[in-house]
Amino acid sequence: MSRLDSLWARTAPAGPDCPPLDGDIETEVAIVGAGFTGLSAALHLSERGVTCCVLEANEIGYGGSGRNVGLVNAGLWLPPDRIEAALGKEKGEQLVSALSEAPDRVFTLIDRHGIDCEATRTGTIHAAHSPSGQRELEERCAAWSALGAPVELLDRDAAAKAIGTRAFHGGLLDRRAGTINPLGYARGLAAAAIDAGGRNAGARIFAGTPVSGVSGAGNGWVVETPHGRVRAGQVLLATNAYGGGLGADAAYTPIHYFQIASKPLGEAGADIVPGRQGVWDTAPVMTSARRDRAGRLILGSMGRLAGRLSERWADRTARRLFPALGKLDWECAWHGRIALTRDHLPRLLTPAHGLWAVMGYNGRGIGPGTVLGHWLPPRRCRYTRTAPIACARFAPPRSRPRSAPG
Repeated sequence: MSRLDSLWARTAPAGPDCPPLDGDIETEVAIVGAGFTGLSAALHLSERGVTCCVLEANEIGYGGSGRNVGLVNAGLWLPPDRIEAALGKEKGEQLVSALSEAPDRVFTLIDRHGIDCEATRTGTIHAAHSPSGQRELEERCAAWSALGAPVELLDRDAAAKAIGTRAFHGGLLDRRAGTINPLGYARGLAAAAIDAGGRNAGARIFAGTPVSGVSGAGNGWVVETPHGRVRAGQVLLATNAYGGGLGADAAYTPIHYFQIASKPLGEAGADIVPGRQGVWDTAPVMTSARRDRAGRLILGSMGRLAGRLSERWADRTARRLFPALGKLDWECAWHGRIALTRDHLPRLLTPAHGLWAVMGYNGRGIGPGTVLGHWLPPRRCRYTRTAPIACARFAPPRSRPRSAPG
């Protein structure tokens, strides 16, 4: 089983013991993927008394959930008015409302289950890399303000004070949002799912259990793994950008995103994002910046991790944004994949009754993954399998997107 090596893996509390599947089992819902979506689904299904199991090829949070920037943002990459334009007023309003409240759901789960994940709810800042970027943020601010969201447009001076650099032309502070150690959150969700269910058994989670196939069998499904089969009434594929060839990969384009973390800055970093918000900019090839609980500076951008080249990028970026820090010592670097869709909207695929797949968070995995994991599958889970039906989308594809982390 591969091991995740990231700052989050080094600093998050250990997760629950989840041995590989060994033998055949039956359950109402089989979930493939132990990330935010799959673990949220397992937790909420177990709380409703629905039996379920999670099959993870590696370890809890091994994919995007454990490599995330850790920004708990509200909504999607698209502003709310464009979501409604794409989906229609009724469905658009429903999705905007649900995802506007996504940080509430995430932080409520963290509080309810005592999840140790460095949760800090002081907002996130979308920073303008140019005057045109600031105009874009003005439009976003107006759209969210019209819906009553607690967002604030920052001018250049206010952004400089909030971020600790004058490199940006302004910013948009969203007070609904916050930051976490994303792998700590995933591990906490797993522990909560295992403990859920009251008098009923909680979720069963099997790590080190890759899925080799899913096939129909009678009124349900059979999920194949190297050392056992799972018979289930429904199957939820929740692998996002780590689809593993199970048929959902064509719905998105995988984009790599790398991060690099310094050693703790101590007092030298006190003026860098003093409110501990997460920051990302409006540039087409975006940059993210935040600090963790120990005071490390964490920088990120699109692309694969490339050893010394990535470290040189981090040196240049730190000098550009925070020149007073001088030369930094970099402690840890890692990268992951983002599932980008052409229209910036997630995909819900239903190729047959009882078979679900959701992906395409466009860099917004924490909030939407938690919410959609709660929504899917439906309350009861016994269906008669029928012929495949056309995949359902939230909207038709349009143009190639940019992305926002978290």
